[in-house]
Amino acid sequence: MAVGVGVFYFTPGNAGPPAAAGMSVEQLGDLVNQQSDMDPVTANAVASAKQRAYEKQVASDRLLAEKAKRDAKAAAALKARLQARRDAAKKAAALAKANPTTAQNKALGKQMNALKGWSGCWPSLLTMWTHESQWNERADNPGSNAYGIPQALPGSKMASAGPRWQTNSATQISWGLSYIKARYHDPCGAWSFWQAHHWY
Repeated sequence: MAVGVGVFYFTPGNAGPPAAAGMSVEQLGDLVNQQSDMDPVTANAVASAKQRAYEKQVASDRLLAEKAKRDAKAAAALKARLQARRDAAKKAAALAKANPTTAQNKALGKQMNALKGWSGCWPSLLTMWTHESQWNERADNPGSNAYGIPQALPGSKMASAGPRWQTNSATQISWGLSYIKARYHDPCGAWSFWQAHHWY
């Protein structure tokens, strides 16, 4: 499988939040506004899929843990599943070295969030996506197949937001903000829902 690497260049200093390489603030604004019209039916379908995947993963883990108490073979299966998750996390961390840093992704997210007029909800978005993906554009949940910074399910849905959805932080953030607007109005509403359900 070929993997592309999205590279973002940021300008240090007091010029405000950085923009994606080759994109002006106006172009980022256009990208954000272009994605602001996800219809509620699509957003609800995505949310339903995320809820089903979360509930299935929780139920599966619970059943396996209960069975592991009675069955050494199930204990080995649970151990293997947990090891696979740890291995995936290590792989994501290794890939992250060649990718934009978490700080760069957060800065881009903060800028794009502000372009939506949601500066007051930045702490909610920051916290929620830290829980979801650690702001890693290659975060892959092996239990549900959710992918990227916003943990889109499936990740391929982000192709509607722009190019190279697998590696492009701006595309992923744009899709995530569009989903949040259509389903929860803003990141404050999404974070409130996340706190009650552990998915959004």
